[in-house]
Amino acid sequence: MKILITGASGFIGSFIVEEALNRGFETWAAVRRSSSLDFLHDERIHLIELNLSSKEQLVEQLRGKGFDYVVHAAGVTKCLNKADFRRINTEGTKNLVEALMEVKMPLKRLVYLSSLSVFGAIKEKMPYEEIREDDTPQPNTEYGRSKLAAEQYLSSLGSKLPYVILRPTGVYGPREKDYFMMAKSIKQHIDFAVGFQRQDITFVYVTDVVQAVFLALENGKTGRKYFLSDGEVYQSTTFSDLIHKELGRPWWLRITAPTWVLRILTFFGEYAGRVSGKVTVLNNDKYNILKQRNWRCDITPACEELGYEPKVKLKEGVRTTIAWYKENRWL
Repeated sequence: MKILITGASGFIGSFIVEEALNRGFETWAAVRRSSSLDFLHDERIHLIELNLSSKEQLVEQLRGKGFDYVVHAAGVTKCLNKADFRRINTEGTKNLVEALMEVKMPLKRLVYLSSLSVFGAIKEKMPYEEIREDDTPQPNTEYGRSKLAAEQYLSSLGSKLPYVILRPTGVYGPREKDYFMMAKSIKQHIDFAVGFQRQDITFVYVTDVVQAVFLALENGKTGRKYFLSDGEVYQSTTFSDLIHKELGRPWWLRITAPTWVLRILTFFGEYAGRVSGKVTVLNNDKYNILKQRNWRCDITPACEELGYEPKVKLKEGVRTTIAWYKENRWL
């Protein structure tokens, strides 16, 4: 079987590539010319350069390749300009799919990696309820809106394409760079949280996302959309407490700031990013993400229909992740 993985050089994509190789797939890793190949050293990997911004180029790049499966994991979570979210996450998905259909790729399944963020801040009144598939998405970030638009495009195809959508919550693990910033901050003795109202958060370890990808390839039904988490709900301090423990409990100052302070920081962070031309961690999207209180989601359909069984809970996942950061001298 022949599989194409977009975003293959990224955090999640590189793990999908490894699992595809382990399963004996002829594995093609789609990369950009500027992509880092740090995690794509295996000589069995077939590298292919794809330009997701051009349908015409994609048609030429994909013609005659004969992929059985496609996992579309390419995308951006941070951008300097709002329009780039739509251009990359939405239009890039549309270009890829239209090119696949134009070359009449004999696909058995396409799996699209979306996000819980497509739903935004809903069900925020306590007691918090799980976000479910039949709830109405109300994305409150440019990232979430771009992912939802990509989902809506796929839905518009009906039965023309055998696709499945996965909506993971916060994905963490070795090689991940955003949660890594929290670990770095704690090592430097600062833990920063936002808001005084209770926050229920959810996580999913990267290998459990990978597990769900291959289950979706095997068992997914066209048009279905599945939430992914480790099946547990945590309080906002749990993650930092576990990181603190794995770092050997350095002295630290835990700061909980009101949301208006975060609003000021992200406003100036966004402005600084535009002036410098560099994407900053503190931006307008980050403000909406950090102030959101309810990240519960219902993974029952994924468990029942795909056979998904999350194997890594947060305590074990943080231990493994921090160990990797140390071994690879990130920390």
